[in-house]
Amino acid sequence: MKQDYIVIGAGIIGLATAERLLAQGASVTVLERGKTGAESSWAGGGILSPLCPWDYPDEVTRLTRYSAALFPAWVAYLHAASGIDAEYETSGMLVLPPFDLQLAQQWCATHAVTLCQVKAADYASGISGDALYLPEVAQVRNPRLLRALHQRVIMLGGRIIEHCAVTGLINEQDQVQALGTSCGQFSAHKYIVAAGAWSREVLGKHALQLDIKPMCGQMLLYKFVVPPLAPIVLQDDLYLIPRRDGYVLIGSTLEDTGFDKQTTAAAREDLLQRAQKILPQLRGMPLAKHWAGLRPGSPANIPTIARHPQLHNLYINSGHFRYGVTMAPASVEILLNEIKGQPQPIEVAPYQAGWRS
Repeated sequence: MKQDYIVIGAGIIGLATAERLLAQGASVTVLERGKTGAESSWAGGGILSPLCPWDYPDEVTRLTRYSAALFPAWVAYLHAASGIDAEYETSGMLVLPPFDLQLAQQWCATHAVTLCQVKAADYASGISGDALYLPEVAQVRNPRLLRALHQRVIMLGGRIIEHCAVTGLINEQDQVQALGTSCGQFSAHKYIVAAGAWSREVLGKHALQLDIKPMCGQMLLYKFVVPPLAPIVLQDDLYLIPRRDGYVLIGSTLEDTGFDKQTTAAAREDLLQRAQKILPQLRGMPLAKHWAGLRPGSPANIPTIARHPQLHNLYINSGHFRYGVTMAPASVEILLNEIKGQPQPIEVAPYQAGWRS
């Protein structure tokens, strides 16, 4: 029997989309070119905020703030349903100089976001000087969130087919009739592209002016016996993310290298040297892991969440760039409202413009 939906991509956006559709009674198949949750969603840091929100356009912060507010209830629901704790935690974020104090204060006052001028040493031992502190910034353990979503999709009767790359859309007039894939044809009533950095390749000539491309990010991981930091620490585009069990993530690079996600010694040394200036305890410590992921880069970090303008049963939920995890629950809500013709919680026109960007 024909499925209600096929979702292309089993990252955070694809899994979250499939889970909500299944919970509402739809039948769903997810097609994944590789392994479930093994690309950008896994590779990121799980900070539930733009690094410095005052540096981003309203279209990004509107979506991230709405989405971040959904997270506590969302992860609690997934924990109860799957038994997997995604380790949601309001850890706060310490922003080290250089920063534009006036811009930060104005933005936070306008958006009712708490911002404190602090001495860095009061929040992170060994770090001196003045800093800004955003106490409401939270984080999540994104690999665990992915496992919880994966398990919940299976529990709800969803089907996930791995190592199944979409090779083309088979359409007739204004409808997609089927998908050609490396493991045969699949058909459904509706299709949702959530393929991250590969979304343009999936859509082929139907991508129109969609501007989504891979942007490589490399990260390092170290293990401490006792967590050396309480808050997330940010300086310029470098961040250190402490986990409950003593792991510290250091990230990340931003490289336009196409679909090449090889790690490099140069990136490792640059990240480590900069991180050691903040956290000297890193000197001489063994590296636990070094990896890279391909973000779905988009202009100004604004995703496309919309129906295709020509193929009426085709939708996209992609292009979230650095903030796919952060934007996931809100993006799914917006997409499902679009499909069902229901009112939206925020202004969504900017997320529908990507087909013609």
